[in-house]
Amino acid sequence: MDRVFLDANVLFSAAYRVDTPLRTLFTLPHVRLVTSAYAMEEAKRNLPSGPHTAELDRLCQAVDVVSVLPPQGALSILAKLPENDRPILWAAISLRATHLLSGDFKAFGRFYGQTIEGVAIMPPAAYLKGHRG
Repeated sequence: MDRVFLDANVLFSAAYRVDTPLRTLFTLPHVRLVTSAYAMEEAKRNLPSGPHTAELDRLCQAVDVVSVLPPQGALSILAKLPENDRPILWAAISLRATHLLSGDFKAFGRFYGQTIEGVAIMPPAAYLKGHRG
């Protein structure tokens, strides 16, 4: 079973657009969705209040939202990310995710297709494509 970590931008997009293919993630069999409280709060902060935040809460009923402590030691790969994206990769590693899905090409694009500390980093579309057949 895949343990898939959702970045804030994936949560945001799924809650913001009802017609996005990202919503398929929330119904995939044999997939356990996880995110961090940090990512959840970032998504909420960027969504317009009202129906969109309610939709995020509804979607996240199928997601394990976990608080993650900051890293105790230095993980050199974290230094290659913008400071605000470091907690995302750290949470995915800490939660032993098999995948980190992020649409943030600027921060994570150079890591797409790589596995770091057991976490395969990819855009959501690549993950979904792999589950089509």
